[in-house]
Amino acid sequence: MNAYVGTPTSRVDGRAKVTGAAKYAGEFPADRLLHGFVVEATIPCGRIARLDTDAALQVEGVLDVLTHANRPPLADEDEAWKDEVAPDGSPFRPLYDDTIKFNGQPIALVVAEDWEIAKFAATLVRVDYEQHSFATDLEGERGNAAEKDKPHKPRGDAAAALAGADVRHEADYVIPTEHHNPMELYATTAVWDNNGKLTIYDKTQGVQNVHKFLCGVFDKKPEDIRVISPYVGGAFGSGLRPQYQVVLATLGALALKRSVRVVLTRQQMYGLGYRPMTIERVALGAKSDGTLDAVTHEAIAVTSRYEDFARNDTGWAEQLYKSPNSRFSHKLVHLDVSTPCDMRAPGAASGVCALECAMDELAVALKLDPIELRLKCYSDHDQSENLPYTSKQLRECYTRGADAFGWSGRNPAPRSMRDGKDLVGWGMATGVWEALQMPVAVRIVLTSNGHAEVSCAASDIGTGTYTIVAQVAADALGLPIENIGVRLADSTLPQAPVEGGSWMAASSAHAVLAAAEEVRKELLRLAGKMPGSPLAGAELVDTALIDGSIAEASDNGRAVSIADVMRHGGVERIEKEKLNQFGEDKKHARNTHSAVFAEVKVDEELNVIRVTRVVSAVAAGRILNTKTGRSQIMGGVVWGIGMALHEETVMDHRFGRIMNANIAEYHIPVNADVHDIDVIFVDEPDPHINALGIKGIGEIGIVGVPAAIANAVYHATGKRIRHFPITLDKLLD
Repeated sequence: MNAYVGTPTSRVDGRAKVTGAAKYAGEFPADRLLHGFVVEATIPCGRIARLDTDAALQVEGVLDVLTHANRPPLADEDEAWKDEVAPDGSPFRPLYDDTIKFNGQPIALVVAEDWEIAKFAATLVRVDYEQHSFATDLEGERGNAAEKDKPHKPRGDAAAALAGADVRHEADYVIPTEHHNPMELYATTAVWDNNGKLTIYDKTQGVQNVHKFLCGVFDKKPEDIRVISPYVGGAFGSGLRPQYQVVLATLGALALKRSVRVVLTRQQMYGLGYRPMTIERVALGAKSDGTLDAVTHEAIAVTSRYEDFARNDTGWAEQLYKSPNSRFSHKLVHLDVSTPCDMRAPGAASGVCALECAMDELAVALKLDPIELRLKCYSDHDQSENLPYTSKQLRECYTRGADAFGWSGRNPAPRSMRDGKDLVGWGMATGVWEALQMPVAVRIVLTSNGHAEVSCAASDIGTGTYTIVAQVAADALGLPIENIGVRLADSTLPQAPVEGGSWMAASSAHAVLAAAEEVRKELLRLAGKMPGSPLAGAELVDTALIDGSIAEASDNGRAVSIADVMRHGGVERIEKEKLNQFGEDKKHARNTHSAVFAEVKVDEELNVIRVTRVVSAVAAGRILNTKTGRSQIMGGVVWGIGMALHEETVMDHRFGRIMNANIAEYHIPVNADVHDIDVIFVDEPDPHINALGIKGIGEIGIVGVPAAIANAVYHATGKRIRHFPITLDKLLD
């Protein structure tokens, strides 16, 4: 039987998704189902002076309007509202009191027999406010920034080194607020049963995180609530924390003792988390030969008044570029907005964008090729901890990517390359992300007919967890992949963290291996008791499950079929569960890397920018599935095009209100914006990271892409745009 790991395997859940058999959080049926519609605040800061629900309650079909004044009990303590990825602070509590913390905050839930009725009745709720002074403008409040985090300790004297450098570059790069726009709207169906227990179908990246959260918020026993999320139509960080609709749906079910569904509108989803706007100040000092003397990177980021959300925007130069002097800081500005959240490569997508634009500008000042500069400054260890990498094939990424792109044909002079009326620009950048691993448990049930079910509470947010779990299990159990069933995202299943950070592939794969070893151990025990067993006295380490048999791995023909072993042992099923934890490695740094090359064509008269080619060469250990892996990187590249040229949440700071809370005016790349994307996986054996040599690839696909495009735009036009997204009006300035 051929191995599945490392092959281009189609998604095992693909048929269910394309035929509509896959059900999402807002699609599960329930008897006597009610529908909730959210009423939102229209001011950014203050309190509710009066909330009149009388007219809404008169609408036929409306059962109740829940507010802070009449809702079921909610926990008072901050700790009850903190989920496993909550930042420091006091988490937001929907319908808790009369305080308004941000525009778009949920302040009431209309519950009706029909969604359209609830939506109409919500327009009849009348609210008077006591408005307080507010601020929503990061650039206007920049002077109030306070340091939150020092991601890496300073090295040397960066200020002195910068002052004495032969060549210096210092600039601000502005990354705007960007909102998640996954295909699936956030939704929860809270199914009530008559004994008071609840089954919660929720859009989330972590069912056990939501389960623990709801038990704390509503003071429930673990057995009273079950959270299920079998399919997720995109999340990418927006579902790491429980979103407010899960609280509202649960409130409605508890208040009315009936099942309640709450589906947010696209506009309402702009009241959830987002990538925070940041001002990234990067300073580089270099010798005339291109070697770095100093690097400083300061990020100033948005957060809410009530929580301190911060990610590692700065410090990535410590992994990438040698410099004897460095200093990094992360500052926060508290504004009257909702708390930001993780969004595809949080911190790195923004911070590396600034760093890689700055490196390009330094290359121009030094009259060096951008790749040559990076190779001169190449670091083979993490300088912050002085650790070598488990593996780092970034040099090979530069070589393979440049060859595939045709980089040697680049004329370095801006505005020197043309295609008819279009200016042509070529740019490149480096990508870097963490290779993280988390404890995960898996249960395997092997039946005597040669089928196995693999269960884990991990979510699949569309990235392919069902498929890689099936691949690893098929290889470990020696069964065809068609004989592997996978159950995920049920809070009653074996433990798993939220799915994020690109850690789930490596984490779940090794949990499968650990559970499969327990199954093999039991099969060997039973096989050893068979009369005349060819495996009598065999050691576990010398055996493997191959083609439906347990056999000696030396391939000497000593094997027994799993069916015979179980029949002789008198068992119909073998059930084993194992928690896999990774040993702490303090001797190595763990990262993935990429080299991104981009071609843009800019209409010289209209300044319309097209990204016509992208090559992304990625070093990320062993690739579990080259088909879905390539899809992951392509998706990251498309998102990077969005960061570079399209995405920006526009706030009217006079009202603290988002002005483009829809996907008509919040621009994202569409088919016409996406052209040639070439993905290269650089072979990167890694004997240190884990048994399979796996690193996650979800995040790395976006990192570096916006910078590569921005650098290409400069090469095409001679204009350096440091305030993203790069739109035609900025080229006209």
